[in-house]
Amino acid sequence: MMVARSRLNVRFLGKITAAIASVIFYCEFLHYYVIISRCQWPALDPRTANQNVTDKGTHLHAMLIADTHLLGRRNGHWFDKLRREWQMHRAFQTTVTLHKPSVFIFLGDIFDEGKWCRPEEFVEYMARFHDLFYVPEDSHVLVAVGNHDVGFHYSISPYLVNRFQRAFDVGPVDLMQIEGVTFIIINSMALEGDNCFLCQPALNKIKIISKQLSCAAGDREACKHWQSHALKQYSQPVILQHYPLFRDSDAVCSEPDEAPEDVKYMRFRERWECISKDSTEMLLEALSPRLVFSGHTHHGCHVEHTSSQGSTVHEYTVPSFSWRNKRNPTFTMLTVSSNNYSIYKCHMPHEVTVVMIYVIAAILLLAWLVKKKLRSQGIIYTKVSKHID
Repeated sequence: MMVARSRLNVRFLGKITAAIASVIFYCEFLHYYVIISRCQWPALDPRTANQNVTDKGTHLHAMLIADTHLLGRRNGHWFDKLRREWQMHRAFQTTVTLHKPSVFIFLGDIFDEGKWCRPEEFVEYMARFHDLFYVPEDSHVLVAVGNHDVGFHYSISPYLVNRFQRAFDVGPVDLMQIEGVTFIIINSMALEGDNCFLCQPALNKIKIISKQLSCAAGDREACKHWQSHALKQYSQPVILQHYPLFRDSDAVCSEPDEAPEDVKYMRFRERWECISKDSTEMLLEALSPRLVFSGHTHHGCHVEHTSSQGSTVHEYTVPSFSWRNKRNPTFTMLTVSSNNYSIYKCHMPHEVTVVMIYVIAAILLLAWLVKKKLRSQGIIYTKVSKHID
């Protein structure tokens, strides 16, 4: 009798363990596949094609994320840190598995405490970054620096800037061409315009890149000085930076992941929430971009800017990738060629949905346990059908 009862208890515990494990497996693993599998790479839009640029026929699939804010030793609870990093890891790696991006773009504020952390903490940060956001070896990783990575302009130091630049192999301003697509990565804190140790080299590099682009576009005068650094082909650049270009506020935004109403109409301060108006005009005139991607605000936005030449420049502000900063985080899926592009906004699992699944599962499990207890005490009975031949 005791052996039979022991076997029943083992089976009972086995069923409970299997049920709990199944719910956890779905919520923490399978649910990401269910949601992110609905996303897709957008087809190139003929309306965004530049008819003045010859397309080689190749295109890139780029995943853009911003403001991961990996927590350090100072801010946040250990469980909050563990939970947010697991969510970002699963969303990122699920996207890698399902959609296989060839380019990964991080728009700054990778670290929450990069501007404060000691050397040994920064080493830990880098190890966690590579573990959480592991990418295939043949992928391209483009990283823009954010104010949380090295500090705001007033507190920035050569040591912090150099540490980050060495770790991610990026400078104040970098030009990169991949499959004919031109990317320009800019340190937003280098656009203060005060000739500081960081700003002057950045401005000089922007002038050089401007000449290189002009040469590639067919300006023979520009080619006299930059022939040895000529680009393989001309393609209107895509600017990647942490701060948005100048705008008064997020009031112009109309996106499903836009800022909430109590934040949307707050005025932006130049050089804090966005770069200055002068720097914006300088970038648009010198680089003539077709696209600008930014982060920093933690909310989604699409803005159309007008350059001094009268052309329209589209800017997309990518919201925070962390559930700690955004209740409905998204990331951007970009299909881009040398003269065309198309954008798709991929929504990640909502945390409230995951919580509700756990709550419903707990209620069902509790109801099953109560029913089993009442049945064992004879309070409720199982109806048995009796057949008489």
